[in-house]
Amino acid sequence: MTRYIIRRLLALIPILLGASILIFAVMRLVPGDPARQSLGPEATGDQVAILREQWRLDEPLPVQYIAWLGRSLQGDLGRSTVSRVPVTKELATRFPATLQLTLASMAVAIVLGLFFGILSAVKYNSVLDRSSMVVAMIGICTPSFWLGLMLLLIFAVRFQWFPSSGAGGLSHLVLPAITLGAAASAIIARVTRSSMIEVFAEDYVRTARAKGLKENAVIIRHALKNALIPIITILGLEFGGLLAGSVVTETVFAYPGIGQLLINSINNRDFPIVQGALLLFSVQFVLINLLVDLLYARVDPRISYS
Repeated sequence: MTRYIIRRLLALIPILLGASILIFAVMRLVPGDPARQSLGPEATGDQVAILREQWRLDEPLPVQYIAWLGRSLQGDLGRSTVSRVPVTKELATRFPATLQLTLASMAVAIVLGLFFGILSAVKYNSVLDRSSMVVAMIGICTPSFWLGLMLLLIFAVRFQWFPSSGAGGLSHLVLPAITLGAAASAIIARVTRSSMIEVFAEDYVRTARAKGLKENAVIIRHALKNALIPIITILGLEFGGLLAGSVVTETVFAYPGIGQLLINSINNRDFPIVQGALLLFSVQFVLINLLVDLLYARVDPRISYS
């Protein structure tokens, strides 16, 4: 297992290298001069030139990229062009809030997705099954910003059951978590249903029922346990997607996470923050995929990485 983990970590190097090149290139394609944006329209040409030299913007792009990559490997992602605070400090300050929201959203997605997915599989081809899948399809197609605004309008403005913005106690997480977890729960429900239906057709499930086991034991101990591989795959993808996809939800609810920081930085042309946030999302995603691969061996003893 250790050798496999080392090989996978080494294989992540070219992936992250490619992601860093893409992030750096996209930032350089954005119109506007970061030095000019930082100093404002009243700055003179000499002031802009001095700042460009300090930020090494006057050097060729390959030289800029190598310098940025070298500093990033040392944990130095630069400084915000707006607040002049180190990027790593800005991200470290905002990351706990984003992680908290992601975990809450994932809990909503897992509970709803597994419940309705298993229920639809057990009641296969019934009215309940069809209705659940229609609702799931609506959940997948519904834009998160629209759902968030509707939840705000109804539960924060109309009934005033939950706060409309900010972070704090559990009440601040309810509406953003539902907004962010709705589409993920719909996807998990559809995958769970398909996987469970396939497992229900296996001989060992029929044998378990023939032996007189209770239906709950058949569903949980035999069917669900053997249907977990595709479910774990989609859970990993959704978790990585929720971490990076919190941008819209955090903006709608004015939630002080990395997503809101990223939007504000894009509006302010704060390129170091944008580059650092995108690089962080990339690292998170590839590490989550590695964790999912390792979980396969824990769930299915037939899978071995030795």
